[in-house]
Amino acid sequence: MPLHADLHRHLGGAVAPRIFWRYLHRHNHPLAAQFPDYEEFERFLVRPRGSLTEFLELHTLVEGVQRLQNLPYFVTKLVRGAYVFESIVYLELRYSPWYRTEENLPEAERIAQMREVVRIIAQAASQTEYPVLLRQILCMHSRLPLHINRAVLELAVQEPDLVCGIDLAGPDTLYAPRLKEFAELFQRARQMQIKTTCHLFETANGFYPELLPCLNRIGHGIQIAMHCPQLLPQIADRGQCLEVCPTSYLKTGTLTELTALRGVFQRCDEAGVDIVICTDNPGLHNVRLPFEYENLLTQDVIDFSQLKRCQSAAYRHAFAWPHADPPDALLQSLVQL
Repeated sequence: MPLHADLHRHLGGAVAPRIFWRYLHRHNHPLAAQFPDYEEFERFLVRPRGSLTEFLELHTLVEGVQRLQNLPYFVTKLVRGAYVFESIVYLELRYSPWYRTEENLPEAERIAQMREVVRIIAQAASQTEYPVLLRQILCMHSRLPLHINRAVLELAVQEPDLVCGIDLAGPDTLYAPRLKEFAELFQRARQMQIKTTCHLFETANGFYPELLPCLNRIGHGIQIAMHCPQLLPQIADRGQCLEVCPTSYLKTGTLTELTALRGVFQRCDEAGVDIVICTDNPGLHNVRLPFEYENLLTQDVIDFSQLKRCQSAAYRHAFAWPHADPPDALLQSLVQL
C-alpha cells in the first residue's frame, strides 16, 4: 500500500527541527538566542530523555511557541512534509487546544478561543497542492482541571466535521487520583458519539485497566502485551487496536531497543488484536512514518505480511476515514482531487 495513514501524531512534535529553528530566528524569539546554532538545537530536540515526563517538557517548550497567530505557519509546513516526504493521505493530528490559547486572557476567553484554534488548524490543513485528509483529535490533559477538560470534550461535540475524537495526554503519573473523573469524561464522549483514545500502558506508570472499556483505540498500549497479556482477549472482543509509536519508546527511555517490540506484535497477532504503526512526534524524533516501518522491518521486529496488516488496520481503525479498507485505486483518486 503506497499511501499511508497516521493515527497518532502530536502537533507539538510534528514540525521538523529545522523548520522550527528557522521560525525562532526569523521572528527573533527568545529561544533563538539560546540556540544560535542549528546543529546544537537539533541535538537538543532529538536526544533521548530519561522518562516520559522529562520528554513531555519538550512539548511544553513547543506549545509556548505554537500559539494562535502562528498556527497556520506550522500546520501548513507539517501537512506539506507529510504529503511530500511520507506519502500520507490520512492524518489524525492531536493536541491540547487549551495550550494554544493566549495565556494573558481571562479563563473564559481562553475557553472560547479554543474553538478558533480548531478552525484555524482546519483551514491551514486544507491545501489543494498537498491533499492530506486531516482530522483533529483534541487532548484532555492530566495537568488540566476538570472544567477545562470538560470544555475540550464539549468543543469536540460542537465541531464534528473538524474533530474526529478526544484523547487524554500528559504525564501518566498524574492519572491515578482522577481515574473516576477521566472515565466519566470518556463515557460522556461515547454517549455523544465522539470517538475516544487515551495514552495508556505506554510506560511502567501507565497501567490503568479501568479506562480500557471507555475507549475505541489505545494510545500506545505496549505494556499490555509485554506485562498484562491476559487483557488482550478483552481488547480483541471490543475491537480495539494499539497505536504503537516505535521511536517514541527509545526517546522516552521506555525501551532501550526496538527488538523489545517483537513480542508485542507476536502476542497481539495471536490474540487477534490489531496494531497500527504511528509516529507520535516525527519532528522531535527526526523519524518519519516510512522509516518507522523500515526500522521495524530491518530489525526483524515485523515481516512484510505484518507490515501490510498494520497499514490496512490504520484505515479500518481511523476515526474519520470514509471507507473501511481502501484499495489503491481509491487512494489514487483521492490524491487527484
